[in-house]
Amino acid sequence: MRKPEEFLILPSGSGQMAAVAHITTQQPRHSGHKIVSALANHAFVKMNGLGNEIVVVDLRQSRAVISAEDARAAASPQGAPYDQLMAIFPARTPGTDGFVRIYNNDGSEAGACGNGMRCVADVMFKESGKNALTFETSAGLINCWPGAQPLIATVDMGTPKFAWNEIPLAEPFHDTRHIELQIGPIDKPILDTPSVVSMGNPHAIFWVNDVTAYDLGKIGPLLENHPIFPERANISLCAVKSKEHLIVRTWERGAGLTKACGTAACAAAVSAARTRRTGRKVTVTLPGGDLQIEWRERDDHVLMTGPVEYEYEGRFDPALFAKA
Repeated sequence: MRKPEEFLILPSGSGQMAAVAHITTQQPRHSGHKIVSALANHAFVKMNGLGNEIVVVDLRQSRAVISAEDARAAASPQGAPYDQLMAIFPARTPGTDGFVRIYNNDGSEAGACGNGMRCVADVMFKESGKNALTFETSAGLINCWPGAQPLIATVDMGTPKFAWNEIPLAEPFHDTRHIELQIGPIDKPILDTPSVVSMGNPHAIFWVNDVTAYDLGKIGPLLENHPIFPERANISLCAVKSKEHLIVRTWERGAGLTKACGTAACAAAVSAARTRRTGRKVTVTLPGGDLQIEWRERDDHVLMTGPVEYEYEGRFDPALFAKA
């Protein structure tokens, strides 16, 4: 018999530093037969977007690949602990300013990271002097431009995806504004009927009155790895405070609890508008602060505006990767 405190998850119907110049890179080196990590002795910039911990590395002069083991080692306490690592590679598409690969601290890759893209954009704005940048990620092209004040940037996160097989989900759901999924006792679920959407990575938004009333550190990983999400999912709790204001907490896929998740803010804003809880322009309050989100009506692109902060610069100790 299941104990009362156990969870059952069911699909019920089935401080700014100096401007950063170009970050020098080093090619991977060979020592005997061992390939030294692309990150060994490599420069990085530690930043954050509303407390979402970001590390930026510039690999535009290298064709090196960051392995999952390397990404995990870099995130260790002896490295530069982060939620996401943003690696800038040479542009693959004419007219773009670079290809960005995004690594979670568990070594997995993400298709999008709004807070991280603002950090990358600010570094590149300072280096290039440009007032608009376009990056390519595995999820598509991302346009960025500086805000009206220093350390503020806007990122065009593209268009959301709502089809079940594009999010993706493991089985068909005709209407992804609310799907049949619950956690807790079958007759009295703790959470149920989330909205689901992809903002370059899959998101589930559970509508609640108080985002602090749930143990998201316990519930989050259970739902992240639910079979309905074949690529796992970001799990958010969202409270609607008004037609223009949302409060959101997120368990990030591959990173855990974070102070801010930009794509989750976008997913919540889009889902709230789609379910007529809000309009298309809202303030999203996260544990780390506020983001301004607009789901632009003329083309359905999602625009995210918010701050970045520089913390420190450094180089990765090669010893971190000895066992990677």
